[in-house]
Amino acid sequence: MSAMAATDGNPGETVSGPERAQLADLIRERRAELRESLDVFARKAVDPATGTRVTRGWIYRLEKNENVTAPTYEELCALGASAGLPVERLQDAAAAQFFNLDTLHSGTGEAVAYVRKLDQLPADQRARLLSLIDSLVPPQTGDDQ
Repeated sequence: MSAMAATDGNPGETVSGPERAQLADLIRERRAELRESLDVFARKAVDPATGTRVTRGWIYRLEKNENVTAPTYEELCALGASAGLPVERLQDAAAAQFFNLDTLHSGTGEAVAYVRKLDQLPADQRARLLSLIDSLVPPQTGDDQ
């Protein structure tokens, strides 16, 4: 990855700084939770499928809210491998930070990852899961079901 500015989807427009730092915050906070140095975290940032690596310098610039290029899917997989997070969670954070997209209008990053996995379940299992969730947290009046 090079030290280019993130784009907002419009040619020639650049975005940087703390106003949109969802991926940066996620990686910084996760690295702190793991109590790993930047060097250790970067050494582990390798996509297991392709061998794509994320450099220490890119991660440093990301965490410091400096200009970086938007990561590729393989680079997000590498970050996920190092952080121990699902790639879907990283995709959502990167979409928000680099392209100002909100793929789910509410919920935590963890909730978003769960919602994405629901699509992989057969309809009968989704119905059983919803029933279980409703038994733990009853739906409120007016909620979509």
